[in-house]
Amino acid sequence: MEINLEKLAFDIDFHPSDNLVAAALINGDLHLYRYTADSVPVRLLEVHAHTESCRAVRFINGGRALLTGSPDCSIMATDVETGSTIARFDNAHDAAVNRLINLTESTVASGDDEGCIKVWDTRERSCSNSFDVHEDYISDITFASDAMKILATSGDGTLSVCNLRRNKVQAQSEFSEDELLSVVIMKNGRKVVCGSQTGILLLYSWGCFKDCSDRFIDLSPNSIDTMLKLDEDRIITGSENGLINLVGILPNRVIQPIAEHSEYPVERLAFSHDRKFLGSIAHDQMLKLWDLDNILSGSGTTQRNEAGEIDSDNDVMDVDVDSKSNKGNKTKHTSNGHASGGSSNFFADL
Repeated sequence: MEINLEKLAFDIDFHPSDNLVAAALINGDLHLYRYTADSVPVRLLEVHAHTESCRAVRFINGGRALLTGSPDCSIMATDVETGSTIARFDNAHDAAVNRLINLTESTVASGDDEGCIKVWDTRERSCSNSFDVHEDYISDITFASDAMKILATSGDGTLSVCNLRRNKVQAQSEFSEDELLSVVIMKNGRKVVCGSQTGILLLYSWGCFKDCSDRFIDLSPNSIDTMLKLDEDRIITGSENGLINLVGILPNRVIQPIAEHSEYPVERLAFSHDRKFLGSIAHDQMLKLWDLDNILSGSGTTQRNEAGEIDSDNDVMDVDVDSKSNKGNKTKHTSNGHASGGSSNFFADL
């Protein structure tokens, strides 16, 4: 299933409970589509959300609103039903907003091009935390909900861990050899996997973030721009060569390519709410919706649990096979995170 967006897309997100997918476009537009398995997707909304490109999009508040971020430093909330602007914060960051992520039902996080991560509390209607942790752009963010910690990767080549309970930067890795572009948490929270510009996967053991414990090079030299966790043993990666791969983690192996978006770099991957579809965008202006069961066929038996998640029936041993890599010694960058209680009224009407 394909949707011609007619413009380059930077981000996509699926509605948490309905068959809706949103796309953030280079011209500042926000598109919303309804899709079904047996019919052509229908565009429901086309909103010119930002004066510059729309780099990030996330459904918030149970899917009632869409949050977007832009290089114009603004964050905007749009009503899903009407397309009208609910609220807009023109100075959300001091630099271009590059990433958005949901944390809890009432909090979201944003990352910018200067390495700052902010946490927004929708109940207090303000910025509740601000972490100046990286020296370059925030490329990806994930959240360890049990530990209440934000993990982020950056163009400065480091992985950071921000502790929301203690309101501080808890850890930061040494500089890697190149930019880190994507991050997922695996193995029931015991491993953190980062994708890099050179196509190497860096594996970190939880609590030991200074240096990676393992490196997987089989996807090199194509950059790993985006990743999704399929289950605790497997990830789906999107690379600059347009391939979407299924990759096993510990033991590390490329199980198989499962799709080819195009010859252009894959920008973002996302699962639909029921995990029946995998969404992908690349530099070809197309949003593609892949039947997940179909593209995974042949990679081992897949079954869905009651939550709709994929359960692996592969014979994969959950054994750590870490090995220290020979990395060049680089100076560790340390930066003190700080909190700022904001008076911004951005979420007042959400």
